[in-house]
Amino acid sequence: MSADDERLARRWRLVLGPGADEALGVPAGEDARLEEALGFLEEDGPGGASADGSGLMTSTDWINEVHALFPRSVADTLVERAVELRGVDDLVLDPEALASVTPSQALLTAILRNRGLMKPHVLAAARTVVAKVVAEMMERLAQPVRTPFTGVRDPRRRTRQRVAANFDARATIRANLRHVDPATGQLVIREPLFASRVRRQADRWQVIVAVDQSGSMAGSVIHSAITAAIFHGIGTLRTHLVAFDTEVVDLSDQLADPVEVLMGVQLGGGTDIGKAVRYCASLVTEPRRAIVVVISDFFEGGDAGVLRGAVRGLAESGVTVLALAALEEDGRITVDENEARELARLGAHVAAMTPDRLARWVAEVVDGVRPSGPPATPPEPPSGRRR
Repeated sequence: MSADDERLARRWRLVLGPGADEALGVPAGEDARLEEALGFLEEDGPGGASADGSGLMTSTDWINEVHALFPRSVADTLVERAVELRGVDDLVLDPEALASVTPSQALLTAILRNRGLMKPHVLAAARTVVAKVVAEMMERLAQPVRTPFTGVRDPRRRTRQRVAANFDARATIRANLRHVDPATGQLVIREPLFASRVRRQADRWQVIVAVDQSGSMAGSVIHSAITAAIFHGIGTLRTHLVAFDTEVVDLSDQLADPVEVLMGVQLGGGTDIGKAVRYCASLVTEPRRAIVVVISDFFEGGDAGVLRGAVRGLAESGVTVLALAALEEDGRITVDENEARELARLGAHVAAMTPDRLARWVAEVVDGVRPSGPPATPPEPPSGRRR
């Protein structure tokens, strides 16, 4: 067998796994280590020896092995995949392992799921990871969430503030149509026009975000905390954040610190959406200037009649009710379609949104503009996805 054939056989052996032992040979040396490391991602677990030969490979052993065998970018991708597929609970319960892993949203989710099992010294390491992920998400989402509230361009008023955000392209072209270069036939812009901005009158509006912290809603819980914190930072909105399962926890006084908010979340448990919506109703001070955003998969574990009655009461009083099946950047949803349709019939707007789309929608409501979305009925969920 030539060197090229041998190299190709080794690669196929790693792709096909143990089933190819007889045809392609049993891996040895580094190939065996590669197979064991990749095998850790299989659903049934590692099934191999630890790095010191003392038993099954732990997540900490595996992380060290992956970083020894692969480039950092590949190793980080494998670790994030392991967190998504396996949970790797021992990883988030080991401060050394936490310190060795690149922070990611998948790791943050695993921390939230296991926070109740963490000893104080592990919680300290976990908080550091949470802070890094939150800082990255805040930096990425802050501008698109804040932008709808920074003001709208008023084409009837001009400004001397010559910044790109205020540039009025249509008016500029119209005003300069007579200025054409005879040699090239190109339009010459002699007088660029910039529109003034009108501050949004959002100071009297109240936004109440209630998020289901049951296990299937992890991504939405994270994005709700980040989005509500950004809303809180805008200052012209009175923002509340409520987390619920079978009980309701008001986290509004912690909105300035989304890390603290997330460290107070405990994913899992049952769901009583009706109780949460009734609590939100108790926070409303001026119904016609209030928006209640309920984020849940709407699989009601409590009394569905209480939920429907609470939504109907809010809508009839003039509150804008938005029922979100998801608040995530990838838009993936799991939703009880029948309950969502019933809530839409009772006056709620029903949809799944990304954080920036939610911000635009809220801004449109605040401005008295009929929102361009969401649809009156929920989007179709992926087949087979049920909590």
